[in-house]
Amino acid sequence: MSTVHTDPRIDQYIHTLPDWQQDICRKVRELVHAADPEVTETIKRSKQPYFILKGNICALLGTKDHVNVFIYDPIAPDPEGIINQGHGNVTAQAIQIYQGDTINERALLNLFKAVIANNRAGGWRKVGENL
Repeated sequence: MSTVHTDPRIDQYIHTLPDWQQDICRKVRELVHAADPEVTETIKRSKQPYFILKGNICALLGTKDHVNVFIYDPIAPDPEGIINQGHGNVTAQAIQIYQGDTINERALLNLFKAVIANNRAGGWRKVGENL
């Protein structure tokens, strides 16, 4: 079994959020690590948790009434339509998750796997040139 590469600063960030947002962030974190054991974590933009592997995969941001999961790949397939913000954005789209929302874990895991596959192939910009 591989070791998950976590960053204690992410734990600290999550701990500052309301309980329901903590639950969402922990689930997203679990899923992004399940997508590939080589995913690592870091903090960018002074406090924002990022998950990376050969490029950005996603980032978390707790807001007043939801959690944003920024997806850093505008060409990764989203057949179940879980991305609900930023369609047409050149670099990132988002999934806004509100209190009481159910996370489509299978779809989110598949989205993370697609982003990682594109990152491993040189990034979405390079992959997009070949489409």
